[in-house]
Amino acid sequence: MYKFMMLGVSGLALFLAGCGTETDNQKTAKLSDAVKTDTRTADYSETRNVYFGDLHIHTKNSFDAYIFNVRTTPEDVYRFALGEGVRHPSGYEIKLGGDPLDFVAATDHGAYMGILPAMDNPDSPLSELELAKGMFGTDPATIIGAFQKVGTSVRSGEALPGMYDRDLVDSTWQSAVATANEFYRPGELTTFAAYEYTAVTTNRESGDTFGGGNLHRNVLFADDAPDRLFSTLESTNPEDLWDWMDSERAAGRDVLAIPHNSNVSNGQMFDMTQMDGSVMDADYTAQRLRNEPIVEMTQVKGTSETHPALSPNDEFADFEIYELLLGSTAKSKINGSYIREALARGLALEAETGTNPYEFGLIGSSDSHVVGGAFDEEDYWSKVGIVDGTAEERGSVPPGGAKTWEGVERDVNAENWFSKWGASGYAAVWAEENTRESIFDAMRRRETYATSGPRIRLRFFGGAMTEDMLNATDVTAQAYAAGVPMGGKLSGDTAPTFMALAARDPRGAPLDRLQIIKSWHTADGPQEAVYDMACSDGATPDAVTKRCPDNGASVDLSTCTASTGAGDPELRAVWTDPDHDASIAAAYYVRVLENPTCRWSTWEALRANVERHPDLPATIKERAWSSPIWISSN
Repeated sequence: MYKFMMLGVSGLALFLAGCGTETDNQKTAKLSDAVKTDTRTADYSETRNVYFGDLHIHTKNSFDAYIFNVRTTPEDVYRFALGEGVRHPSGYEIKLGGDPLDFVAATDHGAYMGILPAMDNPDSPLSELELAKGMFGTDPATIIGAFQKVGTSVRSGEALPGMYDRDLVDSTWQSAVATANEFYRPGELTTFAAYEYTAVTTNRESGDTFGGGNLHRNVLFADDAPDRLFSTLESTNPEDLWDWMDSERAAGRDVLAIPHNSNVSNGQMFDMTQMDGSVMDADYTAQRLRNEPIVEMTQVKGTSETHPALSPNDEFADFEIYELLLGSTAKSKINGSYIREALARGLALEAETGTNPYEFGLIGSSDSHVVGGAFDEEDYWSKVGIVDGTAEERGSVPPGGAKTWEGVERDVNAENWFSKWGASGYAAVWAEENTRESIFDAMRRRETYATSGPRIRLRFFGGAMTEDMLNATDVTAQAYAAGVPMGGKLSGDTAPTFMALAARDPRGAPLDRLQIIKSWHTADGPQEAVYDMACSDGATPDAVTKRCPDNGASVDLSTCTASTGAGDPELRAVWTDPDHDASIAAAYYVRVLENPTCRWSTWEALRANVERHPDLPATIKERAWSSPIWISSN
């Protein structure tokens, strides 16, 4: 039923790094010929390299970052990505714990981009607005009140009187584009001109606030960018954004949008109808796929893979769940907000209309509002700015110098928001070289994956995979020639066979297991199955439960020291679906799990020598998720 095989580190390096010469295969896996020979960088590989980056970062040019006392700039985004330290608004230095990033984008909110710094500048006429008085300071209540007031305008699409200076927005955007171009270093750091389109659904319970469902998209240009962006102050409907993106593409500027943080979209990111309630037809689907080939699986505001209520038979579904709508204490609707269910929903829509609107690849990113993402649990430094800049403000240690949580008055913001956020995540792409063209092409063809923070290396192929490939020195070339990589599509009557491999982050924990997750749709609704493909420590999946045994890895919570001897540095498998039904289309993706490690909140309590928060997870199992491979029905 199951086929899996372990391979030594030397074979692993060949598989992950890319080697040899590979041939063309099916269209979705065909190696890109877009990279010109005379522009190739030193790391060019036809079998592709893995690159790690962050495509979701805010600076002082975002209204919600500046309000929370962030004063760093797009230049600081690129300095941080290159491994330099930058200043957190609370006064301490933040710096990547590992290697520099390979690619990055500053994605400030398009609405009111650059307006808040001008309102705080006495030399600007915008500082004379009544709204500017009392907006800037350090009092949390004042800060959050100002955030909600501006956020209401962003949500509604109605500009605040006198505040929307379009010329200033345009010049701020043009400066951001110029800065991205200035820091672009092919072969070292790829930068993209980008911004965030901040659509928010109305939530009646939230009243006149920013509260609502998250329909944000990060808009990313392949190279050239226009002088003027399209924000929610032009239209709050993402379908209008796609029209604008199509017009940009027609003008020679390729662009894509990345939906993010769908876990709090209030069920609307992956709905079964268009925004106005009309049926999704082929034109709608083609436009959505053209403009949104990838989505954000994980970020600081939680993970959008699935929810325990949707996946009761997945014991690892309860991972960094965050459920509150933006700027609100109301919970998001579950159905329509999670990626695994969306994969099944897309197949149902494809059966009805002939097209699949949810045929997307996966990435992660940080959504940091302090210029740099905090990816390490041991060194987490918040998301927003001054209001969650310390362990006490984040709610990981008791307030007021208390040693325990008994009898203390807990901060509402920390309890509802800050303590529930996480140190996540990375975007990973398989590309020929570290250039705009190659990385953008990888995102277009969906050869991407997401991680919750570690730089786990993951490859996934489907097609005529065989066990003997695992021992081949040109295993990657053979895999491309025999099928499709993550993000690809297959058809055929026989049960699909997949090859997957994962290698641990040297700075992270050993690997526990390698899984494949299958999503499909029947008359009873979305269906799913989780299979363990490969187990650590020489174990095999149980024939009945299809799960690996517990490998015994544990964490000493008094020191955050992990047990030794359990887990593997790499896992790989060749696996054939034992429950294949040729009449049913399905989507498959890989999930790899690490051994447990301390969550950031546990680390902070340990360093402060206080009782850890009783309602927060003590440990987590970091992970990575591949983009799916789709199998058509016959």
